[in-house]
Amino acid sequence: MGEAAARHLKRAHLELGGNNALIVLPGADVAKAASAGAFGSFMHQGQICMTTGRHLVHESVYDAYVAALSEKASHLPVGDPASGAVALGPIIDESQLKRIHSIVEDAVQAGARIAAGGTHEGLFYRPTVLADLSPDNPAFAEEIFGPVAPVVKFSTLDEAVELVNANEYGLSVGILGDVGAAMTIADRVHSGKVHINEQTVLDEANAPFGGVGASGTGSRFGGATANIEAFTEIQWLTMRPEIAPYPF
Repeated sequence: MGEAAARHLKRAHLELGGNNALIVLPGADVAKAASAGAFGSFMHQGQICMTTGRHLVHESVYDAYVAALSEKASHLPVGDPASGAVALGPIIDESQLKRIHSIVEDAVQAGARIAAGGTHEGLFYRPTVLADLSPDNPAFAEEIFGPVAPVVKFSTLDEAVELVNANEYGLSVGILGDVGAAMTIADRVHSGKVHINEQTVLDEANAPFGGVGASGTGSRFGGATANIEAFTEIQWLTMRPEIAPYPF
């Protein structure tokens, strides 16, 4: 689309997905953080561009967070939404299901531990928590687009920022915990959106939306101002009461 638009000198506002990070700071309420993290990763089976694809958790709360997130994942009902109250429905198709499961299997081969899930019945994939990953693990590096929550440990805020920015995507980041520390991080991460004490799946129709890096062209759409800029051209008009005199 971008190439086609460029051939005709048309502006293209591209939103291209993401591998969004949720940072859990030291001192964060683990129960609330795990609840937010579960929603961010498992809502709509993780099939949202803003899905939480990477959980970056401070070492002081890492074990407790993995345990709490795994507990959430283990008790979320999965099934046909038409059959009753379920939290997760089906993956969009067989091809995507195979891709999700392949990434999970590759992650385990690369050293990850399945703390919850990792199985499926038909197109219904269990919400999955992967722990003890390294940053180069495929489940951490790639956009999975499924109900999989990879959890990585960090020691310092600098390390957390580096982990966020090491990924090619830059759509949405959530930061849970102390607001002052979160504000410091927000100034340093490469992301079109940053949400403090919220998970990553958050947008408003009246707010400009878009990402940076592989998440898009850096354009923004949504809301009156951004939409006007996206879909119109600016014309500069000047006017004088009479023809201007010139020295030529």
